Amino acid sequence: MSAKKNNLGKMLTYYKPYMEIFWADMFFATLSAGVALVIPLIIRYVTKDLIYTDRDTIVGQIPYIAILLFSLLIIDLFSKFFIGNYGHVMGAKIEYDMRAEIFAHMQKLSFSYYDDSKVGSLMSRITTDLFDITELLHHGPENIVLSILKIAGALIVLLNINVYLTLAAFTVLPFMFLFAFWLNRRMKKAFRRNRQKIAEINAQIEDNLSGIRVVKSFANEDKEIEKFKVGNDAFLAAKKDSYLNMGLFQAGVGVLTTLIQVNVILVGAYLIAGGNINISDLITFLLYIGVFTEPIRALVDFTEQFQNGYSGFERFREIMDIEPDIQDKEGAVELGDVKGNIRFDAVSFKYNENADKVLKNVSLDITAGAYYALVGSSGAGKTTLCSLIPRFYDVTGGSIYIDGKDIRDVTLKSLRENIGIVQQDVYLFAGTIYENIAYGKPGCTREEVIAAAKEANAHEFIMSFPDGYDTDIGQRGIKLSGGQKQRLSVARVFLKNPPILIFDEATSALDNESERVVQESLEKLAKNRTTLVIAHRLTTIQNAEKILVLTEDGVAESGTHKELLAKGGIYEHLYNMHVSKE
Repeated sequence: MSAKKNNLGKMLTYYKPYMEIFWADMFFATLSAGVALVIPLIIRYVTKDLIYTDRDTIVGQIPYIAILLFSLLIIDLFSKFFIGNYGHVMGAKIEYDMRAEIFAHMQKLSFSYYDDSKVGSLMSRITTDLFDITELLHHGPENIVLSILKIAGALIVLLNINVYLTLAAFTVLPFMFLFAFWLNRRMKKAFRRNRQKIAEINAQIEDNLSGIRVVKSFANEDKEIEKFKVGNDAFLAAKKDSYLNMGLFQAGVGVLTTLIQVNVILVGAYLIAGGNINISDLITFLLYIGVFTEPIRALVDFTEQFQNGYSGFERFREIMDIEPDIQDKEGAVELGDVKGNIRFDAVSFKYNENADKVLKNVSLDITAGAYYALVGSSGAGKTTLCSLIPRFYDVTGGSIYIDGKDIRDVTLKSLRENIGIVQQDVYLFAGTIYENIAYGKPGCTREEVIAAAKEANAHEFIMSFPDGYDTDIGQRGIKLSGGQKQRLSVARVFLKNPPILIFDEATSALDNESERVVQESLEKLAKNRTTLVIAHRLTTIQNAEKILVLTEDGVAESGTHKELLAKGGIYEHLYNMHVSKE
């Protein structure tokens, strides 16, 4: 219960910037409820008092009654317009704030979180969940205010009309609340399952669409449809369960609501027969029963809305409550005037507590401006070692220093601003060539972008397109070749101009011609910078100042290409295997 109270408290804080609109929304909800309560009183006056007066009095009163009724209708019209328009805008602004908050928080979460998360599931939390949360935050308070006012106001009038009829109506309410409480608990579990299933479906759709070319290349459309059917069936089953509970809830409350009217009619008929009540009072009473039961039905709808919104908010908080495991420590300093000396001091690493160590007691010194290459069998930890330098993951043992400073003592932003990474799997954003290169240096000029493209041997192919730098490259640069995409990623790093470079098998997926062009631009980029290259094709690193051979036990060999071949060890074996394949 305390966790629920805590979540509800956090949910309410999102009203804070919009309290003026919120209270205005409540005011107009109150006016609307007041109109609903006053109109039956006017009907009672007409049916009980006015119709028994003379004709002239009736005719004289009608204009005033008409003016009053039309005035009430205008008030109700404006009240409902305000609630429907400005109230929804308030909800949209809250949704905007929450989406901005969760998106900003997701930018802080480290690689380890995304290693275990599905993009489609995260998308569900940013879209569907937030919409339901804000629908609750908008409609919830006004529905409660309207319902309480109508129920309380109707109750006062009902008691004034006839106490016995009121008791007849209220004998059903305890059963209604017990029934609602019982089903409410079942619905909460059902709606939470719905959230999980739709998130799983979104993840599956995202996975399928991202890999649609692989699907089609293997002609596996039917297999994907079958896989999707399994998830879709699970979602339908969860929906059926929730709608079973909602059906029971609405049917039960609906019958109990009708039972209130049945009780009133039966007791009213008995009281009329005994002369204890007149027909006009019974008509007015039944009108107020309508006013009384309508908010109860609204509360039924609110229950579904609350379960949707609250389960969405729980999932929202699950992400917001995750503390990034990699963040600036207190007192972290800026890493400035970087020369590029990198030192690994007895570094060990494993991805989680239960996993085996990927790196064990690795120590090495890379001098500023040096060109080092990392080689080794798959799984030896080459990419992992390089991922530790920009703190994509934190070491689990030992320390890494840049220019003598422990990288955990400097700010993440300044650390990563001084490191440029070119990976084998290039990621380009949907948009233009210009936008993708400019991503390397926010606020740069067009001239700087063009200069970076020329350095990366990309300017010529860019200008071959009709729209040049304004060419749209499609999702993930699908309209470009592998070599073209890689040269854009190199241009992006040229523009960033960092003192430290990491090339993670940057040319291994390219054909020979593309590799030659990209390799040329990489060598130009590496000049006078500390460069660490993860090599797949060993022929591309023969000019490295030092080659480090990484195994599961750490750095097994180090030296130049010639020195390592002369040793006749692991490197010579890897090199001969590579040459024989070519």
